[in-house]
Amino acid sequence: MECGGKQSATPLSNHFQPANANPTSNQQQHSKSVTATAPGRKRVLPAFSRFAEFHHSIISLFYGLPRPNPLVSPHIFMKTVSVLVLSAWLIFTTTAIAGTPLNVASVDRDRILAAADKALTQPPITITKFRAKLSNGGPHDFYSNGDYWWPNTNTPDGLPYVQRDGQSDPNNFTKHRDCFRQLHDAVAALGAAYKITGDDRYATKAADLLRVFFLDPATRMNPNLEYAQAVPGVSPGRSFGIIDSLRLIEIPPAVEVMEKSPAFSPDILFALKQWFSDYIQWMRISKNGDEEANASNNHAVAYWLQIAVFAQFTGSARDLADCRKHFKTVFVAKQMAADGSFPRELGRTKPYGYSIFQLDNMATLCQVLSTPDDNLWQFQLPDGRGMRKAMEFMYPYLADKGKWLADGRHQDIQAWNGWPARQPSLLFAGLAYDEQKYLDLWLKLSADPTNSEVRRNIAIMEPILWIKP
Repeated sequence: MECGGKQSATPLSNHFQPANANPTSNQQQHSKSVTATAPGRKRVLPAFSRFAEFHHSIISLFYGLPRPNPLVSPHIFMKTVSVLVLSAWLIFTTTAIAGTPLNVASVDRDRILAAADKALTQPPITITKFRAKLSNGGPHDFYSNGDYWWPNTNTPDGLPYVQRDGQSDPNNFTKHRDCFRQLHDAVAALGAAYKITGDDRYATKAADLLRVFFLDPATRMNPNLEYAQAVPGVSPGRSFGIIDSLRLIEIPPAVEVMEKSPAFSPDILFALKQWFSDYIQWMRISKNGDEEANASNNHAVAYWLQIAVFAQFTGSARDLADCRKHFKTVFVAKQMAADGSFPRELGRTKPYGYSIFQLDNMATLCQVLSTPDDNLWQFQLPDGRGMRKAMEFMYPYLADKGKWLADGRHQDIQAWNGWPARQPSLLFAGLAYDEQKYLDLWLKLSADPTNSEVRRNIAIMEPILWIKP
């Protein structure tokens, strides 16, 4: 099927089979920390143990050698040898530390558990609690306003709204977006905590939140975004609104790490996969979905990233194949410039933030879609364009934002001081390419940005959910 084209609805039974109904013990499965090791890296012993072995071996060797000067006492001679051994060890460790695997669980453990413990107290989340007075939909339909549209000051009722690119109206209806954010933050943290501890309290709470939001008839959200990013007086809902559900992409990987818990019965897993399968179908066959799939900028990348994650969750091989095809034939071939930049993002009023957003989503597509037989990280066109080129273009500007301006590029009109944060592209690409400087920068940047504009444009807050041991 052609990428972005329409398809008929596919029964869920063709996408996946229910999970095993016999859960197994989880505590011992999760007792080990999760370590991400790039291809070709070797696991190494803790530094102290390795030094002790190294020191013992060298000292034993020197005890068997004649002293160069008989007047030097054995004690002074061996002390000198020990100093030389220590010096050699320090040189060795400073050059070999790049070979140490990145233990994401250790890096994030404290923040994960703090967020998960907070999520244990999270009240139920449902969009039905917040009615949007301008929505054409019902209480179960998601609603949001177009980001850069404002009431018309030249008309008595403010209609039709008028556009101000890059400027968000603070009075827009955001309650349903807030629900997405709250659900994402809570379930992702609970899933991450369960992954590193195996504690069923986290899975039980996550299952309760998901049941209310997606499954219970009285509180569930309908699986569509027909009324997202509406523009009063112009449109009841637009294709651009599908980007709002990008915040849901961390739900499936969180569920997948918790599915062995008794809290996630086969019925709950089946129902959740049914919801996401229905949402995929709406995205693929609706007018708004078709338009978003064929957008010429970051919106299409965000659309296909959602399809990729949700299709992997539901087991839709056909949708996954379409995603891979679109990555190669559209995003790299048509959206990426020769230097690895994305010109459509550079032309916006927030070019820095949009370029980072696009890079993160492209990297996450590679992370989700790559297989041993089709590694998107290594894919490149004959002219060299590919994900590696995109990372090479953007890395210097992530490491030094001042270089962005020095190279004659424009400063964002909003949230300039909030970027960059701990971008997932740095972690995923650092591991995929065995590139230590990417990992070092990822470790250095803030994991929990406080700027609301930055935070809502980073879909991945718990990278441990995306890293395979």
